[in-house]
Amino acid sequence: MHFPILTSLVALPVAGAILLLLVNGDEKKSAPLARNIALVVSLLVFAETLLLWSQFNVASGEFQFVERHAWIPAFGIEYFVGVDGISLLLLVLTGFLTPLALLGSWESVQKKTKAFCIVVLLLESAMMGVFISLDLFLFYVFWDAMLVPMYFLVGIWGYERRIYAAIKFMLYTMAGSVLMLVAILGLAYAHYSAHGVYSFDVLKLYQLELTPHQQLWSFLAFALAFAIKVPLFPFHTWLPDAHVEAPTAGSVILAGVMLKMGTYGLVRFAFPLFPQAAMFFAPALAILAVIGIIYGALVAMVQPDMKKLVAYSSVSHLGFVVLGIAAMNTQGVSGAVYQMLSHGISTGGLFLIVGMLSDRRHTRLISEFGGLKKGMPHLVAAFLIVTLASIGLPGLNGFVGEFLILLGAFRWDPRLAAFAATGVILSATYMLWMFQRVNYGPVTNEKNANLPDLKPREWAVIVPIIAVSILMGVLPNLFLRPIEPAVERMLTHFHQGAPTRIQADVSPQPPAPSLRNAGSTR
Repeated sequence: MHFPILTSLVALPVAGAILLLLVNGDEKKSAPLARNIALVVSLLVFAETLLLWSQFNVASGEFQFVERHAWIPAFGIEYFVGVDGISLLLLVLTGFLTPLALLGSWESVQKKTKAFCIVVLLLESAMMGVFISLDLFLFYVFWDAMLVPMYFLVGIWGYERRIYAAIKFMLYTMAGSVLMLVAILGLAYAHYSAHGVYSFDVLKLYQLELTPHQQLWSFLAFALAFAIKVPLFPFHTWLPDAHVEAPTAGSVILAGVMLKMGTYGLVRFAFPLFPQAAMFFAPALAILAVIGIIYGALVAMVQPDMKKLVAYSSVSHLGFVVLGIAAMNTQGVSGAVYQMLSHGISTGGLFLIVGMLSDRRHTRLISEFGGLKKGMPHLVAAFLIVTLASIGLPGLNGFVGEFLILLGAFRWDPRLAAFAATGVILSATYMLWMFQRVNYGPVTNEKNANLPDLKPREWAVIVPIIAVSILMGVLPNLFLRPIEPAVERMLTHFHQGAPTRIQADVSPQPPAPSLRNAGSTR
């Protein structure tokens, strides 16, 4: 019997949180110990995700490291977990960003520090659970469990309007979750009607024959829950409030990992479970995605607050991910998964840098800055690299995912690809304009003249972000290699279950080289 590494990814942060409960003493004495324990635990979890990656068979599209135990046998509910190439790298991303989020909040969080560290570790545990669950009931448990720590993270350690933002976040996401729960119960009942037993096993439900009516309503319920989480236009209004009011750690985890759960849910559940309905609604999803790309970029362009600008940029960038998924071809979906990782790195880095500036000046208004390059050249250099990564400069992480998505979208519908491509230009416009106003020009505010440059702790936060951005831009195959077989397996199942029009788009084409080869057009 192999070591239950996936269970340990969920259990280790919980064990760390329990250990933190044993830390006694007043705030001043207990805070440094609590921070250090949380950081060590999160680093151990990250090391474990790297170990998982090193043991993963990248040539296989099957689920690996599977653990299955009966949980509530009367209703066919199991503790059933496993990873494929899609979920593997999202686990690594979660493990990578959590210690950076803790480090990024080292000085800004000064109240209830022990509770803050416990909440972050519990949030990490729930996020890991979402990505490994292959039982829909178990997935739903982790999906809802994840909302509670984020609610407290925003509501307790956020800024002025934190209560409003936390309640809005909870209401929006819970509304979608309830509909998804109804659809999950409907699927289990459909399995009972067909086979005489209830089952929430995703692999069995993939093979379930559903009527068009069942597919239609189930897909809408799942897709709405995931669209709110992405968030896809027009369900995005909770996101800017949550980002602006959240502490730095909350923004990093929300943008870096939690938003990806919406797009992950589309790839893992909504599209393969209901292929006919998914194909019917794919054009509508793609149109909403393109609207979100352009709308998010235009609204970001006029934001006076750096954090709100980066929040609206997430609406734009994640529109690309949904477009790639809707295209349902190898380049589109592989590019979408790659862009999930890329967006987590670059946008997480942007929120960390905005947090560093906010800690120094206690404001995030662009107009309050200017001329920072003179006094803090190292921070500005890091800011520039992360900004260029965000706008998709070739050689950095943002380029590969957007290129593959546009390639896949162009094969599916050139018109949508052409409109989406304008988002790349708009992204460069608002990001570079913001960067120029914050960092160049004369020092108009004397408070900016003597701001300290990067501190050792901040170097430890930003160097890994930059290193991974360059690695993903220069060696994309390192990340595409595990992704591609899992995407191929999902697409094969999807096209078998979808009507013939999608198959006709794909089948007549001669075999093309793998994505692992440069210049692939498959």
